[in-house]
Amino acid sequence: MPRAHRRTALLTASVVAVPLLLTGPAPATAAPPRDEAGPGADQLLVIGHRGASGYRPEHTLASYELAARMGADYIEPDVVSTSDGVLVARHENEISGTTDVAERPEFADRRRTKTIDGVELTGWFTEDFTLAELRTLRAVERLPDIREENTLYDGLYDVPTLDEVLELRAELSRELRREVGVYIETKHPTYFDSIDLSLEEPLVEDLDEAELDRRNAPVFVQSFETANLRELDEVVDVPLVQLLSATGAPADLVASGDPRTYADLSTAEGLAGIGEYADGVGPEKAQVIPREADGTLGEPTSFVADAHAADLLVHPYTFRNENEFLPAELRDPGEEPGDYGRAIEEQLVFWETGIDGIFTDNPDTGVVSRDLFQD
Repeated sequence: MPRAHRRTALLTASVVAVPLLLTGPAPATAAPPRDEAGPGADQLLVIGHRGASGYRPEHTLASYELAARMGADYIEPDVVSTSDGVLVARHENEISGTTDVAERPEFADRRRTKTIDGVELTGWFTEDFTLAELRTLRAVERLPDIREENTLYDGLYDVPTLDEVLELRAELSRELRREVGVYIETKHPTYFDSIDLSLEEPLVEDLDEAELDRRNAPVFVQSFETANLRELDEVVDVPLVQLLSATGAPADLVASGDPRTYADLSTAEGLAGIGEYADGVGPEKAQVIPREADGTLGEPTSFVADAHAADLLVHPYTFRNENEFLPAELRDPGEEPGDYGRAIEEQLVFWETGIDGIFTDNPDTGVVSRDLFQD
Protein backbone atom coordinates (compact mmCIF):
# COMPACT_ATOMS: atom_id res chain seq x y z
CA MET A 1 0.00 0.00 0.00
CA PRO A 2 1.52 3.38 -0.92
CA ARG A 3 2.64 5.46 2.04
CA ALA A 4 0.43 8.36 1.00
CA HIS A 5 -2.72 6.26 1.32
CA ARG A 6 -2.08 4.41 4.55
CA ARG A 7 -3.34 6.79 7.24
CA THR A 8 -6.88 5.40 7.21
CA ALA A 9 -5.63 1.83 7.41
CA LEU A 10 -3.30 2.68 10.27
CA LEU A 11 -6.09 4.41 12.17
CA THR A 12 -8.27 1.34 11.78
CA ALA A 13 -5.52 -0.95 13.03
CA SER A 14 -4.40 1.18 16.00
CA VAL A 15 -3.98 -0.48 19.37
CA VAL A 16 -6.71 0.23 21.90
CA ALA A 17 -5.63 1.40 25.34
CA VAL A 18 -7.45 -0.01 28.37
CA PRO A 19 -6.98 1.78 31.71
CA LEU A 20 -5.35 -0.71 34.08
CA LEU A 21 -4.65 -0.74 37.79
CA LEU A 22 -1.02 -1.15 38.76
CA THR A 23 -1.84 -4.39 40.55
CA GLY A 24 -4.25 -7.21 39.95
CA PRO A 25 -5.36 -9.05 36.82
CA ALA A 26 -6.28 -7.45 33.53
CA PRO A 27 -10.02 -6.73 33.21
CA ALA A 28 -12.25 -9.09 31.30
CA THR A 29 -13.04 -6.28 28.88
CA ALA A 30 -9.44 -5.92 27.69
CA ALA A 31 -9.10 -4.72 24.11
CA PRO A 32 -9.18 -7.22 21.25
CA PRO A 33 -5.96 -8.15 19.50
CA ARG A 34 -4.71 -5.50 17.09
CA ASP A 35 -5.64 -7.40 13.95
CA GLU A 36 -9.22 -7.75 15.21
CA ALA A 37 -9.75 -4.10 16.12
CA GLY A 38 -12.38 -2.84 13.73
CA PRO A 39 -13.32 0.63 12.47
CA GLY A 40 -15.37 1.30 15.59
CA ALA A 41 -12.41 0.79 17.92
CA ASP A 42 -10.85 3.62 19.90
CA GLN A 43 -8.04 4.94 17.71
CA LEU A 44 -6.47 7.74 19.72
CA LEU A 45 -3.07 6.65 20.98
CA VAL A 46 -1.36 7.26 24.29
CA ILE A 47 2.38 6.77 23.84
CA GLY A 48 4.53 6.28 26.94
CA HIS A 49 7.36 8.74 26.28
CA ARG A 50 10.56 6.93 27.26
CA GLY A 51 8.19 4.67 29.18
CA ALA A 52 6.50 6.17 32.22
CA SER A 53 9.37 8.61 32.66
CA GLY A 54 7.34 10.83 34.97
CA TYR A 55 7.55 8.06 37.56
CA ARG A 56 10.73 6.03 36.89
CA PRO A 57 14.16 6.82 35.39
CA GLU A 58 13.62 7.00 31.63
CA HIS A 59 14.46 4.23 29.18
CA THR A 60 14.55 1.46 31.75
CA LEU A 61 12.56 -1.75 31.61
CA ALA A 62 10.82 -0.62 34.79
CA SER A 63 9.71 2.59 33.09
CA TYR A 64 8.42 0.75 30.02
CA GLU A 65 6.59 -1.83 32.10
CA LEU A 66 4.89 0.78 34.25
CA ALA A 67 3.77 2.66 31.14
CA ALA A 68 2.07 -0.44 29.77
CA ARG A 69 0.42 -1.21 33.09
CA MET A 70 -0.88 2.36 33.19
CA GLY A 71 -2.62 1.77 29.87
CA ALA A 72 -0.19 3.17 27.30
CA ASP A 73 -0.82 1.82 23.82
CA TYR A 74 2.86 2.16 22.91
CA ILE A 75 6.12 2.39 24.79
CA GLU A 76 8.84 4.55 23.25
CA PRO A 77 12.51 3.47 23.29
CA ASP A 78 15.13 5.76 21.74
CA VAL A 79 18.02 3.70 20.37
CA VAL A 80 21.74 4.37 20.06
CA SER A 81 24.65 2.01 19.45
CA THR A 82 27.40 0.49 21.57
CA SER A 83 30.92 0.09 20.19
CA ASP A 84 30.10 -3.52 19.29
CA GLY A 85 27.01 -2.54 17.29
CA VAL A 86 24.23 -3.41 19.75
CA LEU A 87 21.23 -1.09 19.95
CA VAL A 88 20.48 0.10 23.48
CA ALA A 89 17.76 2.34 24.87
CA ARG A 90 19.06 5.82 25.79
CA HIS A 91 17.68 9.23 24.92
CA GLU A 92 21.15 10.35 23.86
CA ASN A 93 24.44 8.64 23.18
CA GLU A 94 25.96 11.00 25.79
CA ILE A 95 25.00 9.27 29.03
CA SER A 96 26.38 11.30 31.93
CA GLY A 97 22.89 12.62 32.73
CA THR A 98 21.07 9.28 32.62
CA THR A 99 23.58 6.85 34.16
CA ASP A 100 26.10 6.82 37.00
CA VAL A 101 29.06 6.70 34.59
CA ALA A 102 30.58 9.94 35.94
CA GLU A 103 30.93 8.27 39.34
CA ARG A 104 32.75 5.23 37.95
CA PRO A 105 36.54 5.69 38.26
CA GLU A 106 37.18 2.75 35.94
CA PHE A 107 35.66 4.76 33.10
CA ALA A 108 37.17 8.16 33.88
CA ASP A 109 39.45 7.90 30.83
CA ARG A 110 36.43 7.46 28.51
CA ARG A 111 35.38 11.08 28.97
CA ARG A 112 35.46 12.77 25.57
CA THR A 113 34.50 15.97 23.77
CA LYS A 114 32.67 15.34 20.51
CA THR A 115 30.55 17.22 18.02
CA ILE A 116 27.18 15.54 17.55
CA ASP A 117 24.90 17.05 14.91
CA GLY A 118 26.82 20.30 15.09
CA VAL A 119 26.75 20.58 18.88
CA GLU A 120 29.93 20.17 20.95
CA LEU A 121 29.36 17.89 23.93
CA THR A 122 31.66 16.66 26.68
CA GLY A 123 30.88 13.47 28.53
CA TRP A 124 30.66 9.72 28.08
CA PHE A 125 29.23 8.20 24.89
CA THR A 126 27.66 4.80 24.29
CA GLU A 127 29.76 4.20 21.17
CA ASP A 128 32.88 4.16 23.37
CA PHE A 129 31.58 1.25 25.46
CA THR A 130 30.99 -2.39 24.64
CA LEU A 131 27.61 -3.75 25.68
CA ALA A 132 29.28 -5.67 28.51
CA GLU A 133 30.85 -2.46 29.83
CA LEU A 134 27.63 -0.50 29.49
CA ARG A 135 25.82 -3.21 31.44
CA THR A 136 27.88 -2.38 34.54
CA LEU A 137 26.32 1.12 34.67
CA ARG A 138 23.05 1.97 36.36
CA ALA A 139 20.33 4.39 35.30
CA VAL A 140 19.61 7.62 37.19
CA GLU A 141 16.87 10.23 36.97
CA ARG A 142 17.60 12.83 34.27
CA LEU A 143 15.57 15.63 35.92
CA PRO A 144 16.32 15.22 39.64
CA ASP A 145 15.44 18.81 40.55
CA ILE A 146 11.94 18.48 39.06
CA ARG A 147 11.35 14.78 39.67
CA GLU A 148 12.93 14.27 43.07
CA GLU A 149 10.71 11.27 43.76
CA ASN A 150 12.25 9.42 40.83
CA THR A 151 15.72 9.61 42.40
CA LEU A 152 14.47 6.96 44.81
CA TYR A 153 15.09 4.48 41.97
CA ASP A 154 18.59 5.68 41.03
CA GLY A 155 21.00 2.79 40.71
CA LEU A 156 18.38 0.04 40.52
CA TYR A 157 18.13 -0.49 36.76
CA ASP A 158 20.60 -1.15 33.98
CA VAL A 159 20.62 0.02 30.37
CA PRO A 160 18.39 -2.31 28.31
CA THR A 161 18.99 -3.47 24.76
CA LEU A 162 16.33 -3.02 22.11
CA ASP A 163 15.98 -6.80 22.00
CA GLU A 164 15.06 -6.78 25.69
CA VAL A 165 12.49 -4.02 25.14
CA LEU A 166 10.88 -6.04 22.36
CA GLU A 167 10.83 -9.14 24.57
CA LEU A 168 9.21 -7.13 27.37
CA ARG A 169 6.61 -5.84 24.92
CA ALA A 170 5.68 -9.40 23.98
CA GLU A 171 5.52 -10.53 27.60
CA LEU A 172 3.31 -7.62 28.64
CA SER A 173 1.02 -8.15 25.65
CA ARG A 174 0.43 -11.73 26.75
CA GLU A 175 -0.07 -10.84 30.41
CA LEU A 176 -2.33 -7.83 29.85
CA ARG A 177 -4.28 -9.58 27.09
CA ARG A 178 -3.88 -6.65 24.71
CA GLU A 179 -1.24 -5.71 22.19
CA VAL A 180 1.36 -3.35 23.66
CA GLY A 181 3.10 -1.49 20.87
CA VAL A 182 6.64 -0.18 20.56
CA TYR A 183 7.46 3.22 19.07
CA ILE A 184 11.18 3.23 18.26
CA GLU A 185 13.23 6.37 17.65
CA THR A 186 16.62 6.20 15.95
CA LYS A 187 18.91 8.85 17.46
CA HIS A 188 21.57 10.69 15.43
CA PRO A 189 21.62 8.25 12.49
CA THR A 190 23.88 10.45 10.33
CA TYR A 191 26.42 10.70 13.14
CA PHE A 192 26.36 6.95 13.75
CA ASP A 193 26.79 6.32 10.02
CA SER A 194 29.88 8.55 10.13
CA ILE A 195 31.54 6.28 12.70
CA ASP A 196 30.52 3.03 10.95
CA LEU A 197 27.85 2.11 13.49
CA SER A 198 24.75 2.37 11.33
CA LEU A 199 21.50 2.05 13.29
CA GLU A 200 19.26 0.84 10.50
CA GLU A 201 20.67 -2.64 9.84
CA PRO A 202 20.61 -3.80 13.49
CA LEU A 203 17.16 -2.25 13.89
CA VAL A 204 15.81 -4.28 10.99
CA GLU A 205 17.49 -7.40 12.38
CA ASP A 206 15.94 -6.87 15.81
CA LEU A 207 12.49 -6.37 14.30
CA ASP A 208 12.90 -9.49 12.16
CA GLU A 209 13.98 -11.59 15.14
CA ALA A 210 10.95 -10.39 17.08
CA GLU A 211 8.71 -11.12 14.06
CA LEU A 212 7.60 -7.48 14.02
CA ASP A 213 8.60 -6.40 10.52
CA ARG A 214 5.16 -6.87 9.02
CA ARG A 215 2.11 -4.86 8.12
CA ASN A 216 -0.11 -4.18 11.13
CA ALA A 217 2.66 -5.06 13.58
CA PRO A 218 2.38 -2.94 16.75
CA VAL A 219 5.40 -0.85 15.74
CA PHE A 220 6.23 2.66 14.63
CA VAL A 221 9.75 3.81 13.72
CA GLN A 222 10.49 7.51 14.01
CA SER A 223 13.40 9.89 13.45
CA PHE A 224 14.23 13.59 13.44
CA GLU A 225 16.23 12.94 10.27
CA THR A 226 14.81 12.22 6.83
CA ALA A 227 17.35 10.13 4.93
CA ASN A 228 17.21 7.15 7.25
CA LEU A 229 13.40 7.08 7.07
CA ARG A 230 13.62 7.08 3.28
CA GLU A 231 16.10 4.22 3.53
CA LEU A 232 13.86 2.28 5.93
CA ASP A 233 10.86 2.88 3.66
CA GLU A 234 12.54 0.60 1.15
CA VAL A 235 13.20 -2.27 3.56
CA VAL A 236 10.51 -2.43 6.29
CA ASP A 237 6.74 -2.77 6.29
CA VAL A 238 6.08 -0.97 9.59
CA PRO A 239 4.78 2.62 9.61
CA LEU A 240 7.34 5.42 9.72
CA VAL A 241 7.02 8.77 11.48
CA GLN A 242 8.90 11.96 10.67
CA LEU A 243 9.68 13.88 13.83
CA LEU A 244 9.61 17.66 13.54
CA SER A 245 10.62 20.61 15.67
CA ALA A 246 9.60 24.24 16.03
CA THR A 247 13.24 25.22 15.45
CA GLY A 248 16.32 24.00 13.58
CA ALA A 249 16.76 21.54 10.72
CA PRO A 250 17.28 17.79 10.28
CA ALA A 251 20.93 16.88 10.80
CA ASP A 252 21.08 14.88 7.57
CA LEU A 253 19.84 17.83 5.52
CA VAL A 254 22.39 20.12 7.16
CA ALA A 255 25.18 17.62 6.50
CA SER A 256 24.21 17.33 2.81
CA GLY A 257 23.90 21.08 2.27
CA ASP A 258 20.13 20.94 1.85
CA PRO A 259 18.79 24.31 3.11
CA ARG A 260 15.39 23.04 4.22
CA THR A 261 14.48 23.46 7.87
CA TYR A 262 11.86 21.86 10.08
CA ALA A 263 9.72 24.92 9.37
CA ASP A 264 9.91 24.11 5.65
CA LEU A 265 8.98 20.47 6.27
CA SER A 266 6.05 21.57 8.43
CA THR A 267 4.26 23.56 5.72
CA ALA A 268 1.41 22.00 3.77
CA GLU A 269 3.80 21.41 0.88
CA GLY A 270 6.48 19.99 3.14
CA LEU A 271 4.02 17.63 4.82
CA ALA A 272 2.85 16.39 1.42
CA GLY A 273 6.49 15.55 0.66
CA ILE A 274 6.81 13.66 3.94
CA GLY A 275 3.76 11.63 2.95
CA GLU A 276 5.79 10.12 0.12
CA TYR A 277 7.90 8.08 2.56
CA ALA A 278 6.26 8.29 6.01
CA ASP A 279 2.92 7.49 7.57
CA GLY A 280 2.85 10.06 10.32
CA VAL A 281 4.51 13.09 11.86
CA GLY A 282 5.55 13.85 15.40
CA PRO A 283 5.51 17.63 15.80
CA GLU A 284 6.61 19.59 18.81
CA LYS A 285 3.30 20.43 20.48
CA ALA A 286 3.91 24.17 19.99
CA GLN A 287 3.56 23.53 16.25
CA VAL A 288 -0.04 22.46 16.92
CA ILE A 289 -0.88 25.14 19.50
CA PRO A 290 1.82 27.76 20.00
CA ARG A 291 2.48 29.62 23.24
CA GLU A 292 1.85 33.35 23.47
CA ALA A 293 4.54 35.73 24.73
CA ASP A 294 3.15 35.39 28.27
CA GLY A 295 3.40 31.59 28.16
CA THR A 296 -0.32 30.91 27.73
CA LEU A 297 -1.77 28.78 24.96
CA GLY A 298 -2.51 30.55 21.70
CA GLU A 299 -4.79 29.58 18.84
CA PRO A 300 -4.32 26.25 17.01
CA THR A 301 -2.43 26.36 13.74
CA SER A 302 -3.40 24.59 10.52
CA PHE A 303 -0.77 21.90 11.17
CA VAL A 304 -3.17 19.06 11.98
CA ALA A 305 -5.42 19.78 9.01
CA ASP A 306 -2.41 20.08 6.69
CA ALA A 307 -0.95 16.80 7.93
CA HIS A 308 -4.26 14.97 7.61
CA ALA A 309 -4.63 16.33 4.09
CA ALA A 310 -1.32 14.62 3.35
CA ASP A 311 -2.72 11.39 4.87
CA LEU A 312 -0.38 11.59 7.86
CA LEU A 313 -1.10 10.67 11.47
CA VAL A 314 -0.24 13.40 14.00
CA HIS A 315 1.37 12.44 17.33
CA PRO A 316 2.70 15.59 19.08
CA TYR A 317 5.24 15.60 21.92
CA THR A 318 5.73 15.95 24.91
CA PHE A 319 2.95 16.19 27.48
CA ARG A 320 4.08 16.33 31.11
CA ASN A 321 2.23 16.93 34.38
CA GLU A 322 4.64 19.30 36.10
CA ASN A 323 4.15 23.08 36.29
CA GLU A 324 7.55 23.55 34.64
CA PHE A 325 6.19 22.22 31.35
CA LEU A 326 2.61 23.52 31.38
CA PRO A 327 1.13 26.67 29.83
CA ALA A 328 1.16 29.57 32.25
CA GLU A 329 -2.60 29.58 32.80
CA LEU A 330 -2.59 25.89 33.76
CA ARG A 331 0.16 26.02 36.36
CA ASP A 332 -0.83 26.04 40.01
CA PRO A 333 0.09 29.53 41.27
CA GLY A 334 2.75 29.58 43.96
CA GLU A 335 3.60 25.91 43.57
CA GLU A 336 7.04 24.49 42.81
CA PRO A 337 8.15 23.70 39.21
CA GLY A 338 7.93 19.97 39.97
CA ASP A 339 4.42 20.11 41.41
CA TYR A 340 1.55 19.04 39.20
CA GLY A 341 -0.58 21.59 37.42
CA ARG A 342 -3.73 21.14 35.34
CA ALA A 343 -2.21 18.79 32.78
CA ILE A 344 -5.49 17.11 31.89
CA GLU A 345 -6.95 20.45 30.81
CA GLU A 346 -3.98 21.05 28.51
CA GLN A 347 -4.35 17.63 26.91
CA LEU A 348 -8.09 18.09 26.36
CA VAL A 349 -7.40 21.29 24.43
CA PHE A 350 -4.96 19.39 22.21
CA TRP A 351 -7.30 16.43 21.65
CA GLU A 352 -9.84 18.95 20.34
CA THR A 353 -7.47 19.88 17.48
CA GLY A 354 -7.94 16.42 15.92
CA ILE A 355 -4.55 14.91 16.77
CA ASP A 356 -4.27 11.13 16.59
CA GLY A 357 -2.23 10.53 19.74
CA ILE A 358 0.09 12.06 22.32
CA PHE A 359 3.54 11.38 23.69
CA THR A 360 3.40 11.73 27.45
CA ASP A 361 5.72 11.12 30.41
CA ASN A 362 2.60 10.31 32.44
CA PRO A 363 0.62 7.65 30.57
CA ASP A 364 -2.05 7.35 33.24
CA THR A 365 -2.86 11.05 32.82
CA GLY A 366 -2.95 10.61 29.04
CA VAL A 367 -5.41 7.74 29.33
CA VAL A 368 -7.69 9.81 31.58
CA SER A 369 -7.64 12.83 29.27
CA ARG A 370 -8.38 10.68 26.23
CA ASP A 371 -11.26 8.95 28.00
CA LEU A 372 -12.71 12.29 29.11
CA PHE A 373 -12.42 13.62 25.56
CA GLN A 374 -14.27 10.63 24.17
CA ASP A 375 -17.08 10.65 26.74
